[in-house]
Amino acid sequence: MEINRYEIDAGLQKSLRAAVVSDLHSSPFEGLLGVLEKEAPDLILCPGDMIHRANPHEKGIDFLARAAEKYPVFCSLGNHEVKRGIDVRDALRATGATLLDNEWVGFGEIVIGGLSTGYSIDTEQGRCKKTPPPNIEALDGFFKQKRFKILLSHHPEYYPEHLKDKDVGLIISGHAHGGQWRIFGQGIFAPGQGLFPKYTSGFYDKKMLVSRGLANNIKIPRIFNKPELIILDLK
Repeated sequence: MEINRYEIDAGLQKSLRAAVVSDLHSSPFEGLLGVLEKEAPDLILCPGDMIHRANPHEKGIDFLARAAEKYPVFCSLGNHEVKRGIDVRDALRATGATLLDNEWVGFGEIVIGGLSTGYSIDTEQGRCKKTPPPNIEALDGFFKQKRFKILLSHHPEYYPEHLKDKDVGLIISGHAHGGQWRIFGQGIFAPGQGLFPKYTSGFYDKKMLVSRGLANNIKIPRIFNKPELIILDLK
């Protein structure tokens, strides 16, 4: 696992440290908890795909429960939270984490929103299928907030059409897994973006930050693409 650090000018009177935990896909997490303890974040942000199958007793749910014992945890819905035809929203809320299902909450000097995946329980999913659009109108009130706004949006492919022109300080996404293989800094494939995807890792337009995620849940291995924990220092 690689730790990447970013400093964000959020205009805060008191700085905050946030850890971005994305795309865990129910992988073992004991080592991750140890790293988080050393980093001492003020909050944890999870932009989706914490689980891999919709069984409420698997490790993604367990991670959220363990993390929420020590930190404020905020999560949004990725496609894997709805992929297996079982509604896991109640199980996510029962962990003690704050589920932001097209919702937002205040946290001190900032506002945190969650834009849910456009997939639903009944929608067929596939790696080469176009991602269904989100319910962007549900967050109209969020975009009108005056405090520094952070939006958890699992799908980076939502950015150019739905989010690029919105008034939001920072968008945090995952889903692309860094493009699976990275050659000269370019990802090779990402669901919803196809071959040579544009949004796979790092900052875009100083507005959207895409995590490479923490798991590899498919048979094709990551190449030149380490799993990633992001530490954000909001100033």
